[in-house]
Amino acid sequence: MTTVQNLTLYTRFAGFRLVVLANCLACDSDFSRQLHDRLIEGLDAAIARIQAIAALERMLLAGEDEFAAYRLEGEIAIFARFAIDLVDDLEIDCDTHEFRVNGGDWMNAWAVDDTGIDTNYPKLVALIADELGSLAPIIEDIVRETGMRINAVRATR
Repeated sequence: MTTVQNLTLYTRFAGFRLVVLANCLACDSDFSRQLHDRLIEGLDAAIARIQAIAALERMLLAGEDEFAAYRLEGEIAIFARFAIDLVDDLEIDCDTHEFRVNGGDWMNAWAVDDTGIDTNYPKLVALIADELGSLAPIIEDIVRETGMRINAVRATR
């Protein structure tokens, strides 16, 4: 990423953060407030990543740090995989057949009965636009203008 791209992303994320903050004033439920808060936290994290990338670029140009190029490459790779999870985050370990939701305790996905072993992982179901409310068009704009992945999904069994 170039410095101009970083500056552009930074201003877009900061602008969207302000839009989400203003939209939060119209929240009519705790769930809606939680969605807004999670999106603001995610945008803050994205802004922090962009700031870290810009700082490493400055170090690289100034020649202050001999490992700045490697660190910059790592930060860019991390940012490329960055996503904002609004509701649930599902992690699955296929080797141990375990899963966890939102960083909680690991749970076994195997169920055993007289018919045999059944592996039952939770599934991610997307929230509908009604559940997202006024946040739905804002999320669409963020994804379209920045390329950031925003996951608005709920884990169900």
